[in-house]
Amino acid sequence: MSELLKSIDARTKLAGTNKLEILMFTLGKNNQTERREVFGINVFKVREVMRVPPITHAPEMPSAVEGMVSLRGVLVPVIDLARYAGIQTATRPEIMIITEYNGHTQGFLVEAVDTILRLDWSSMRVPPPMLSAKMGGLVTAVTELPDGKLVMMLDVEKVLAETGHFDDDFALKNIRPLAVQGRTVFFADDSSVARKQIERTLDAMQVRSVSAVNGRQAWQELQRMADYSEAAHVPLRDMLQVILTDVEMPEMDGYMLTRKIKADKRFVGIPVLMHSSLSSDSNQQLGKAVGVDEYVPKFDAQKLSQTLARLLT
Repeated sequence: MSELLKSIDARTKLAGTNKLEILMFTLGKNNQTERREVFGINVFKVREVMRVPPITHAPEMPSAVEGMVSLRGVLVPVIDLARYAGIQTATRPEIMIITEYNGHTQGFLVEAVDTILRLDWSSMRVPPPMLSAKMGGLVTAVTELPDGKLVMMLDVEKVLAETGHFDDDFALKNIRPLAVQGRTVFFADDSSVARKQIERTLDAMQVRSVSAVNGRQAWQELQRMADYSEAAHVPLRDMLQVILTDVEMPEMDGYMLTRKIKADKRFVGIPVLMHSSLSSDSNQQLGKAVGVDEYVPKFDAQKLSQTLARLLT
């Protein structure tokens, strides 16, 4: 099934165009609804698609973690996405999607993969609040196919945070308040898990924050702040010192948001820090190509606080 995945280099041209490619997949027919829903994952995070190999079942693992496999000498944890999402199905997963986040590799069990769909982030909509509340923020964006079928983007960072038991409590205890006061960070992220981590980090640093759930909302809010600074004759950098942005966000991604910020002279002197689980060198280069000043990986509160402290002081 490797023919589904082109070279990552061929996709680098998407940066700054507000476009993305998603690999569509299904988790099986839901026994309760009798429906087979379609989900999606950003191709940038997919390293391989294969038939499910023999899985070693380890004891004392989270319920959604099926076990582990050895891929070319590397032990990879395997997560059953249907089980994690609470979807009861009569079929067993036949496909494993190998993904990479922040340099960590893991496999996701799915029923089947479909095709790769290229679309614009502007066509990805924020799900209704009722759906977000029902699924605990697991669905971060929804898009509609030409045939009317909906494709739901899963917050895989949330899956990994909860099945991997990432705990920032120790790191947060070592974060000290910023040496200077009156600093404000604006951040944008569609993941509820990531937003919580950022908020807890900034609270520990005693830094004020303003947030948005996607790039378009962030740009609208930043424009309002810039308009206010002009009307009040106050430099914008006195009101806002750092902009922190995710890459993958519905309606407008972090690359496009950064391009807009860097094209607006009112934001001169305000660094843009990219905060993403797309941690490969190629993705960091993409960020620099659109004007990102610095890059910090997700799920590392200590590194985030250190980078923010340096930029804010």
